[in-house]
Amino acid sequence: MSAAQSLIEDWRKYLAQDRRRSVHTVRAYIATAERLVAFLQEHQGGSVTRNDLTSLKTADIRSFLAERRITDDIGNLSAARELSAIRGFLRFVGGEGANVPAIKGPRVKRGIPRPVSPDDVIALAHDVAETARDGWIGARDWAVLLLLYGAGLRIGEAMSLTGEILPLQETLRVTGKRNKTRIVPLLPQVREAIDAYLAVCPYPAECGEPLFKGARGGPLSASLIRRAVQGARGRLGLSERTTPHALRHSFATHLLGRGADLRSLQELLGHASLSSTQVYTHVDAAHLLDVYRNAHPRA
Repeated sequence: MSAAQSLIEDWRKYLAQDRRRSVHTVRAYIATAERLVAFLQEHQGGSVTRNDLTSLKTADIRSFLAERRITDDIGNLSAARELSAIRGFLRFVGGEGANVPAIKGPRVKRGIPRPVSPDDVIALAHDVAETARDGWIGARDWAVLLLLYGAGLRIGEAMSLTGEILPLQETLRVTGKRNKTRIVPLLPQVREAIDAYLAVCPYPAECGEPLFKGARGGPLSASLIRRAVQGARGRLGLSERTTPHALRHSFATHLLGRGADLRSLQELLGHASLSSTQVYTHVDAAHLLDVYRNAHPRA
């Protein structure tokens, strides 16, 4: 293993174990580090050492990003993510007091999440449940979608629930990103939906085993739920932005519209930073403008 590959492997362990980054984040960051090393190898004509990485200049990183734009046609958002990963990698390689080249990232216009109306959420869940190939699978999908909307869970968080949460209580302990746990209220309608699914599921919900089962009794894949939602939104004529994650956005937006404060909402969503939650203030304002434009005769 080369010196650069050894550094990348050490960084992988650091991200996964010390920083508790998600599997997807680790995979993306490691891919960036590998691309950077490959770029440097090609331009230097030899192996890359720790000293090569710690002595990188701003121009070197700009050249790497420029090649990514030309070769892979990446946009500003991808370039910004790539730059963030490079900074993290170089700080890790350089250790305490690392001198990472100062480079301003591309301007990225932050998108505003688009909530789904309560009526559309219910229509979506009904359609998914009714078109399922088996009754118990329909009950399962109904329960999952109500859980995403009624408790604001990420789909990965819902898929990671196990039989240990049974019997259901008025609150639910959820493990989110970076293994951070939080307590969320469980509405009666959501509890009823989960109980109804468990009553007809042919596989027992045992402690340590996934709560939501696939057709053969294994863990339910999030991609199956995404695919079911995609089919339902096409049949119902809903926006392409109507995804399982959009139900979480809807949970947040509708709570904010009913007077929830940002700090409480931050805790319910499991956001590490309040700035991540503040985006929903813009969502609520955007929703009001949409209502105004659609309803006001002189809008």
